[in-house]
Amino acid sequence: MSGPEREQVVAAVEARVANEHLRRHMLATEAIMRGLATRLGEDPEVWGLAGLGHDLDSEETEGDFARHGAVAADALRELGLTEAAVHAVAAHNPATGIAVETGFDVALLAADQLSGLITAAALVRPEKDLVGVKLKSIRKRYREGAFARGVDREAIARGSELGLELDEVMAIGLEAMQGIAPDLGL
Repeated sequence: MSGPEREQVVAAVEARVANEHLRRHMLATEAIMRGLATRLGEDPEVWGLAGLGHDLDSEETEGDFARHGAVAADALRELGLTEAAVHAVAAHNPATGIAVETGFDVALLAADQLSGLITAAALVRPEKDLVGVKLKSIRKRYREGAFARGVDREAIARGSELGLELDEVMAIGLEAMQGIAPDLGL
């Protein structure tokens, strides 16, 4: 099996995720994962689909956070996503008890949180868009613990485990999200 087409994962997202903000977060994570995969010589399609589908179960598992990620992983496995991608999706939520073991896992963990930081940085701008967001402002916001408190900075910092500097991880994420800014409403 060659794996699912993007349209299949998009259809699953549309069927299972009603919240538009969550859908945009999933698109942003997909874009960052594609950027990281390209930079690291990995398969951007597989990595992107993991990013797109990683929160597929968020609304379904809202009352049982320990299942979040595992349910999405099962759904993506049924669509034919690779076992490495399925593992990364399950591992992106530490509450599942599934350990982050590979670079793929680390990338999804970092991309998930980085998308939130970059979105928050865009939304505090007067224009509320990504166009004028610079790496310098992402770095500054990263260091401000009170800014976007829900963002796990340690997860973003783990991007260095991929053999990249933190600034490069952030730059890849920012460029990726700026590339799809209209789809993100930013």
